[in-house]
Amino acid sequence: MKGLSILGSTGSIGSQTLEVISDLDLDYDIIALTANRSWEKLAEQVQQFEPELAVLMNEEAAQELKYKVSGLQTEVLTGKEALIRAATAEEADLVINSLVGAVGLVPTLEAIQAQKDIGLANKESLVIGGELVMSQVEEYGCQLLPIDSEHNAIFQALAGEKLEDVEKLILTASGGPFRGSSSEDLAEVTVEAALNHPNWDMGGKITIDSATLMNKGLEVIEAHWLFGIDFADIEVVVHPQSIVHSLVQFKDAAVLAELGLPDMKVPIQHVLTYPQREENALSRLNLAEIGRLDFEEPDLQTFPCLKYAYQAGQQGGTMPAVLNAANEVAVAKFLAGELNFIEIPELIASVMVKHKVVKSPSLEDVLAADNWARAESKKEGENFC
Repeated sequence: MKGLSILGSTGSIGSQTLEVISDLDLDYDIIALTANRSWEKLAEQVQQFEPELAVLMNEEAAQELKYKVSGLQTEVLTGKEALIRAATAEEADLVINSLVGAVGLVPTLEAIQAQKDIGLANKESLVIGGELVMSQVEEYGCQLLPIDSEHNAIFQALAGEKLEDVEKLILTASGGPFRGSSSEDLAEVTVEAALNHPNWDMGGKITIDSATLMNKGLEVIEAHWLFGIDFADIEVVVHPQSIVHSLVQFKDAAVLAELGLPDMKVPIQHVLTYPQREENALSRLNLAEIGRLDFEEPDLQTFPCLKYAYQAGQQGGTMPAVLNAANEVAVAKFLAGELNFIEIPELIASVMVKHKVVKSPSLEDVLAADNWARAESKKEGENFC
């Protein structure tokens, strides 16, 4: 039996991870579960799986959880140190990091240093700290298994292949709910409309990132670090059906792709059972029923966040951390009704242009850039009110 810690267990990926384990009766012992403040949902998970440790970042929520599960042996803790303890628990063999945002970087690094294998759904770990993470993966000999459907697709397509034979990676994007819209259309976008993704069931922040195409930009940076491919050789194509999850083109003109219905349980199961495959009851792909698969170039003029992500990745150093932090602040402001949808990329660009890049940054440099960008974004955001 393998030990498993799930960071962000009440979110979309974390919840589906537990569902996959239950549905397939996988041989996992749940060691630790963590959440931000969703104590009621975490309480349900604790009652079902009885982990050794449950962590809530919000102290009041942790007190509610302690009371709710007081009859169980689960230890309830709160705070950043408790989160690190969950990521490095001695009994855990695999750590699923499904935290949202830059907060996921330090737990990823700590888990690697504790020689845990990582199922990575926290793309920000690689976006803001890719050089640090990948160097430590090599040093400590851990497996880093991508959960994002695009990167998991590439990981599968590369099985048994040589990286030197890769000509380019092709990441697919659904285009979000506003594909084909004009800048004038985007000026009228509501929060409710932006949260209505056509294909995927995701959390609020990632859904907004999908609508702006920032999510795909962050995935470009993630792919660069995961697979060691130059940014010039990573392409994005809009594919509204979300059936082709990504492709690899080789130097002999062959192209390999991973296809499937848009269901995150498939890449989650792949990570949980890797390198084996297990039969499941998930819906199967019927191409004749789907009928057609469409592809188009992304509109970088209307959706400039993707362009900014390429620019940040190519500049390197601390610029991706600034891009990510500015985006997190901008999205939070939009969800709070303090920023228009079309102003999200404007705020990000205004912060990026002010940043002086630190090349080959230490962890302290990355965290300092993140803090600076958040403060600057909040200050700049006042000009948009």
